[in-house]
Amino acid sequence: MAVKIRLARAGAKKKPFYRVVVADSRNPRDGRFIEKVGTYDPFVPHENPQRVCLKEERIRYWLSVGALPTERVALFLGKAGYIPMPERRETPHKSAPRKKAQERIQEVEAPA
Repeated sequence: MAVKIRLARAGAKKKPFYRVVVADSRNPRDGRFIEKVGTYDPFVPHENPQRVCLKEERIRYWLSVGALPTERVALFLGKAGYIPMPERRETPHKSAPRKKAQERIQEVEAPA
């Protein structure tokens, strides 16, 4: 059984609230989970300790038995010091301006 530590969405429409849960990777995002190990509230300011609350002992246990955190949860765990800080992935190149747009930008920036 592949076990993941991931976010499960709760809260109202347009007002998300997330639970950090340990779940079988085959279950749906908001479906059945094994254990709730924390919460994440994106509407709380960054510096507030209530933004991300984690149960350290249980998270360390699940990591020790092989549970894998998702990217977002790995970032939370890295900031909390439970695991090494994960590498940030680069922005996809799909969002970069295309060739003609880049040529126009270079023409504008070039000395006239």
